[in-house]
Amino acid sequence: MLHEPAAQCGPDASAEYKQRIGVWMFLLYAAIYAAFVAINLLRPLWMEKTVFLGLNLAVVFGFGLIVFALVLALIYNTMCGTHEADNKGGK
Repeated sequence: MLHEPAAQCGPDASAEYKQRIGVWMFLLYAAIYAAFVAINLLRPLWMEKTVFLGLNLAVVFGFGLIVFALVLALIYNTMCGTHEADNKGGK
């Protein structure tokens, strides 16, 4: 095993940007998830309706939430990586 020295890291100049983007993405996801919960609470029969390829709304909405979370993660990673790369040149 190689026991190399720990990588030196300083303050993150992009931390505020990352936090702001992360909070907005969380709020967006939370609002969509709240809609999912509200439909299940207020109109549970809607979730039984077949909407896509023989799948009901509950399954489609649930998988949609999972895919949406992954897409948000990719967008977050791209935006933060771009911001960090832009800030490296300005230091």
